[in-house]
Amino acid sequence: MMVGSTPDPRIDELVARLTLAQKVRLLTGADFWSLHAEPAVGLSTVVVSDGPSGVRGAVWDERDPSLNLPSATALAATWDPEIAYRYGAAAAHEARRKGVGVVLGPTINLHRSPLGGRHFEAYSEDPVLTADIAEAFVRGLQDHGVAACPKHYVANDFETDRFTASVEVSEQALHELYLVPFERAVVDAGAWSIMSAYNAVGGTTMSEHPLLTEPLKGTWGFDGVVISDWTAVRSLASAAAGQDVVMPGPDGPWGDALVAAVEDGRIPVEVVDDKVRRILLLAARLGALEGFDRVGRPSRSGDAATGGTDPADIALAREAETRGIVLVRNDGVLPLGTPASPTPATIAVVGQSALRPRTQGGGSATVVPVSTVSPLDGLRAAFPDATVTYATGALVHDGILPFALDDVRDPETGAPGVRTRFLAADGGVVLDEVRQATELVWLGNAPVAHAFEVVTDYTATTSGPIELGWAGVGTTTLEVDGELVLESELLVTPEDIAAALMAPASATVRVEVEAGRTYRLRWTHPLTGVPSMPDGSELAAVLGFTAGWRPVVEETDALIAEAVEVARTADVVVVVVGTNEKVESEGFDRTNLRLPGRQDDLVAAVAAVNPRTVVVVNSGSPVVMPWRDDVAALLLTWFGGQEYGHAIADVLTGAAEPGGRLPTTWPKTEEDVPVLDVTPHDGVLRYDEGIHIGYRAWLHAGTEPAYPFGFGLGYTTWSYDAVRIMDAGVHSGAVAASGSVRVSVDVTNTGERTGRQVVQVYLSRESLTVDRPLRWLAGSAVVTAAPGETRTAEVLVRARRFQHWDAQTHAWSAEPGRFTLIVARDATDSALDAAVIR
Repeated sequence: MMVGSTPDPRIDELVARLTLAQKVRLLTGADFWSLHAEPAVGLSTVVVSDGPSGVRGAVWDERDPSLNLPSATALAATWDPEIAYRYGAAAAHEARRKGVGVVLGPTINLHRSPLGGRHFEAYSEDPVLTADIAEAFVRGLQDHGVAACPKHYVANDFETDRFTASVEVSEQALHELYLVPFERAVVDAGAWSIMSAYNAVGGTTMSEHPLLTEPLKGTWGFDGVVISDWTAVRSLASAAAGQDVVMPGPDGPWGDALVAAVEDGRIPVEVVDDKVRRILLLAARLGALEGFDRVGRPSRSGDAATGGTDPADIALAREAETRGIVLVRNDGVLPLGTPASPTPATIAVVGQSALRPRTQGGGSATVVPVSTVSPLDGLRAAFPDATVTYATGALVHDGILPFALDDVRDPETGAPGVRTRFLAADGGVVLDEVRQATELVWLGNAPVAHAFEVVTDYTATTSGPIELGWAGVGTTTLEVDGELVLESELLVTPEDIAAALMAPASATVRVEVEAGRTYRLRWTHPLTGVPSMPDGSELAAVLGFTAGWRPVVEETDALIAEAVEVARTADVVVVVVGTNEKVESEGFDRTNLRLPGRQDDLVAAVAAVNPRTVVVVNSGSPVVMPWRDDVAALLLTWFGGQEYGHAIADVLTGAAEPGGRLPTTWPKTEEDVPVLDVTPHDGVLRYDEGIHIGYRAWLHAGTEPAYPFGFGLGYTTWSYDAVRIMDAGVHSGAVAASGSVRVSVDVTNTGERTGRQVVQVYLSRESLTVDRPLRWLAGSAVVTAAPGETRTAEVLVRARRFQHWDAQTHAWSAEPGRFTLIVARDATDSALDAAVIR
């Protein structure tokens, strides 16, 4: 039998069967990535996995690759719930293929400041756009039988001191901004779980916060499981709150202490029963509870962890990226292959990111795809008859790079890869494996050992100096052909040890190599002690280690000069610039908005010698671009997933239109940004800007950005012809205060190509009593039309968009009067407007 959203008495019967010890055991994870089974009630293990942009599963291993979807910012840039639903469905296919029941996502915190280091993993600076995409993603997952776990509830819009910082935020801003996406994910999409955040709000850590009870489990009616962020639960007090599950396990602050607290009456047994009931309901929905069928459609891939990623989902990764690419400048050079811009015979591709792009951001959400397509690969495939030349131009990555699999071989078998061993104190082998990658991570599954070593036979591809080394935390030695060439201890004292494991420091040594010659490389890394989090909790069985290299660059001017010569005579130049793993990742915020290295100098130099320079920006969130007005075309492409290069080529050739619109404002200069501070002071981060974040803050400050929220060009033109406002039984524009409004907008494709337009609806009103933005997004819709065709966009403006949070009554309130409804192409535009009387 299936179980849906209504109470099921069978689950209460199962709860009653369990002893107190059995119940409490279920409330802490079984290990790093799974919840406990309980045979007494027919409960199977439930596996959880990171998964906002791809489902990794319980292991971080290239031998079990995952679909690498475009970043959350790319998905939000589509402004399209339909493709967000399909994105969620693709994640569900991957989850079921890997035996995963709960996907830890989507990340629906807001882009409060562009310095937020993890904003590539969140959708937008606007709560409504974030909610639209999040609701569709959650539905896509759960309609296919996999639980979503929206995170991080709530106000975790920064990374600095995230374990300990407290956010001071007004009640109005909390309800009108930061809670909005979570409410939609719960009330409208019916999320089966929620992740509580590390940070505190108003001095109370989120795992103990009353917000878990009200509005989450009260007003919103959430019947799912509140899962903690990893090691976020630090006390028994959280058990008395709305927190349901402690992760990871099997150890934690509840266990025997919670049993004792119930037995002596400090915590009512009904509190424990409620948590267990929620866990069993989740398991029932997943088909992990005997007697209950999984909710949702059958998996296209089946539930066995066999076979690879569905080709249809790989195609979706390409489609989602093309729809999310935002064209912000075009002098007519794009698309290539038209009468106005003929197919080039010679193409210069420039930039390290053209060869080694970032297809995903750094941190716990990282997955290992079976392969990735670089922009250079994509352009060569799209222009088989053109001469495509490449130059590095400038370095993006300041750490080491993993070895190419073709260049390293297992010394014992000669197969591609490296041999990894975990060694006991007496030299005995605990684990011996051949790995097909040199970027290695164990999260919760590293064996207990005295030391770790990596050995490989490396064949040099060029003669000259190379830097060999590693990235990791602790002491490591490197031998080349049995000779010790480097020993170094990489000490870290970060606020977030997890971040150090995901994006660790590196050490290198210069070695002269000869092309074609093979060298035996050995890294030895003692495993002494268990890394600890700032609160003292230990991260057992965790190891991150990368064996790698980086090029020797004697003179950065020479790289730029080489690129200039490659670009000078080309019919078109494609320069790919971007950020790196030390700029955008989980665990730390950004220190500035500049492109790393000398990439700005590179673009300026290339554009000066070739007027047909197209720049592709490979970053997950905004960067400043001082050269933006000096290039022929500019594409903002986010972290584009494993099909990134093909998607770029699709847009450059016009096989697909750049369909994206900005989900977050891009500034001219960092100094212009109205909300910039993400650093707590004395343990507190104050959201003093209130409801004025993102484009709201820009409008409030009266400062002009480089490109506003909602902005994006295409390959055709549009006219906005008429707007109509209707509600059930009302056609005059006057609607009941409790009702939603349906807005119809006629738009016509006035160009020569089929195109895609995002129709945006904003609200505005002057008020002497309520703090409001100058305008705020109320809804949007996507339309596609052929040349000369008129289409009608239907936009639902929910009643809540007319309301404000009243901090006096602690409730939503509708201020009567006239609102101006603005139909626009972006947050600063006014194509059409109309009055609405509330």
